[in-house]
Amino acid sequence: MQQEIRFATFNVFNLAQPGARLYDNMAPCTPEQVEAKIAWTAHQIDMLDADVIGFQEVFSQAALREALSRTKRYRDATHLGFDPDPGAERLTPSVALVSRLPLAGPGTALPAFPPGIEMPPGTRDPLRFTRAPLHAAVVVSPDLTIDVLVVHLKSRRPDYRNGDTSEDPQLYALACLRSLIRRGTEAAALRVLLADLARTSGRPRVVLGDFNDVADSVTTGIVMGNGGCPTARMFDACQLQRRQDHLRHVGFSMVHDGHYTTIDHILVSEEFNAALPGAIGEVVDVLYLNDHLDLALPEASDHGQVVARLRLFDETHGLMDAGL
Repeated sequence: MQQEIRFATFNVFNLAQPGARLYDNMAPCTPEQVEAKIAWTAHQIDMLDADVIGFQEVFSQAALREALSRTKRYRDATHLGFDPDPGAERLTPSVALVSRLPLAGPGTALPAFPPGIEMPPGTRDPLRFTRAPLHAAVVVSPDLTIDVLVVHLKSRRPDYRNGDTSEDPQLYALACLRSLIRRGTEAAALRVLLADLARTSGRPRVVLGDFNDVADSVTTGIVMGNGGCPTARMFDACQLQRRQDHLRHVGFSMVHDGHYTTIDHILVSEEFNAALPGAIGEVVDVLYLNDHLDLALPEASDHGQVVARLRLFDETHGLMDAGL
């Protein structure tokens, strides 16, 4: 059985087809821009060398498939993803999953909030995620299957209404609050989905995603279940990693206004927290591919990529055998 599993999360930043108009304030993508972006993305995917990769900001699954076809390590990998609704008023990005490990079944998009979770009255799409999470069951061995969720929570971008702008401090503050409420509601919905998965499948869980907030934020804490019911807790892989050299560790996935931060996270369930009884493995280390952020390459993503190496225990550790 494979003893090490590598999981990664990769926000590809507006991966689309030529001519696609993504936002009102952005010119359509040129063929040259798309070609450069696909080539860079393919190179970066190979650099990750992960068994399972979760992607965000995919405007075209065909563009992602083209990038995969140019890799050396993923040409035969399984690709799960759903293109935006062609009938929607505007083009919206979605998530995707690529796995070199077999899957137990087809992937499932989860666009709707679970019962009991909804946005305040009068909100647009009060019962749905901004970008639907994607669930897949990844088969590591005949005895071990891991539920993987790829997520992209609501951004911090202010949610303006009726032509409001940032010129009015009050309108700006309210627009930021609306985004926070949306992200918080999506975090609560994700917490319920993870708890439901733990109850129905009983399998280990991994979340790969752009949370649009830091690991110790309230919204990310909601997803992990911090401070509440201990059932189905999730843990930040970065905090669990066995190798931690704080003098050399430079972990960030985003640079904004000169501030280095991490909003892209890999969460693991209690089965990969070596400090807990019944753990079947541990997080060896978490690595960040982020040199391109300082280089400001035009074809590159505006996010760093995160990869976590998980090692499964064997019987010599005196713990339960993996997956049993």
